[in-house]
Amino acid sequence: MPEILTYTGGIAATNGYLLQLPGGHVLVDAPDGIAGWLKQQNLRVDVLFLTHQHFDHVLDAAAVKAQHGCRIYAFAPFSRDLTLERLYGAMTGSAFSVPEFEVDEVLEGKDTLDTVGETWRLYHVPGHSPDSVCFHLETQNLLFGGDVLFLDGIGRTDFPGGSTQQLLSGIETKLFPLPDATRVFPGHGDDTTIGRERLENPFLS
Repeated sequence: MPEILTYTGGIAATNGYLLQLPGGHVLVDAPDGIAGWLKQQNLRVDVLFLTHQHFDHVLDAAAVKAQHGCRIYAFAPFSRDLTLERLYGAMTGSAFSVPEFEVDEVLEGKDTLDTVGETWRLYHVPGHSPDSVCFHLETQNLLFGGDVLFLDGIGRTDFPGGSTQQLLSGIETKLFPLPDATRVFPGHGDDTTIGRERLENPFLS
């Protein structure tokens, strides 16, 4: 099991995960404040995976890329429609903007990704966000799913492009076939396992 460090920050208490693998360090998502935390902890990032582009998951993506020179992998190119920043700004009555970043490799249409000496399986599971992608490190039984599947919960589906039916179908057909012991690291809250959620998640059982 690789060492996994968790940072939680921003107004939505969003999780960012740093995996310290033999071939390099992988950061999953870039919530507000994680760039400073990485610097304070003297941690390096070789690649950045974005599970989706909602603002609370990508606010520090540009800063992380600038500091570490890492490649960014995401389902889609940078999009202000996907960040939801206009919706959030309208709801709060404040000017709000995500610092723009460049996605080095767009993952749409791909089933696997080879980086830092590992092969990751990719699962596109829209419904919370059209660009939601889960990163599965099969050799370690680890799944980084963003806001798709939570401990006793699922992602919100009331944002633009959301669909409860689409999200539930994606979880059941793409994630639930994974081994029971697969650890799920979500975008918010505590980690869980596929086996537990298959049996006990009230939205899916």
